[in-house]
Amino acid sequence: MTENESFEIVDTTLRDGEQSAGVVFSIEERMNIISALDKANVKWIEAGIPAMGKQECEALSLMLELPIKSNLIAWNRANLKDLKASIDCGFKFVHVSLPVSDLHIEYKLQKSRVWVLDQLKTCLEYLKNCGITIIVGAEDASRADPEFFLQYADIAASYGAIRIRYSDTVGCLDHFTTYNKIESIVNRSPLPVEIHAHNDFGLALANTLAAYRAGAKFASVTITGIGERAGNASMEETAVSLKHFYNYDCGIELEALTSLVEMVSKASERTLFPYKPVVGPFTQKILDN
Repeated sequence: MTENESFEIVDTTLRDGEQSAGVVFSIEERMNIISALDKANVKWIEAGIPAMGKQECEALSLMLELPIKSNLIAWNRANLKDLKASIDCGFKFVHVSLPVSDLHIEYKLQKSRVWVLDQLKTCLEYLKNCGITIIVGAEDASRADPEFFLQYADIAASYGAIRIRYSDTVGCLDHFTTYNKIESIVNRSPLPVEIHAHNDFGLALANTLAAYRAGAKFASVTITGIGERAGNASMEETAVSLKHFYNYDCGIELEALTSLVEMVSKASERTLFPYKPVVGPFTQKILDN
């Protein structure tokens, strides 16, 4: 096992979380969630997608004016129009994402591996003189050729990216496979690896913990685990599990989790059931131990 001395939480409640069917946060709710995440000591917050249009950009610009310590990140497809929208909003942290599996490259993009690498270079070349901190996402990495992922990571590193997101986009991994894949990659990757796990088989938390054990340095999570399809790894379960099982403090204020879950549950109209792990009244005692 790789000794993991640093593992940080990246909250994507307001980006991937809002891709959950039927979930639309108002501007006020988004501002309140960001403020609460900041108070809970969440260092990284994926705030939204400027390319969604003028109304989204106006909302994101307001969020950037909040007096917070957290770093707000704009999520982008790898095209110059998306990136310009993020820069115009005022973002200093920009996530650039491209598919890296042959399945997605051929059937989603109808392109080639060469095109993906060239497009990444074009986007990062555009950003490198803009005073932007770059984060690179690798969509469908769990079904990609590891050698191609590492080639993609090498390019990201050469342009100054600070980390690379390994996305289990379709939620197809189990925790044993996650451990093996992440351990192999972190030993060769030029960048710190961020795990982004989807919960299609109910294993997003287990896969996130496996990635932690294997040497990943960041985890992309959402409050209550909301997200596309079956959702993502939940922040509250991840933070408390790290502390309970591995005595690892990821920096999140655990006492703030219950109110955060209640806030997001209400805003997303997802009932906070009494048996909700970690923060529900039946398991609340976990936070006290």
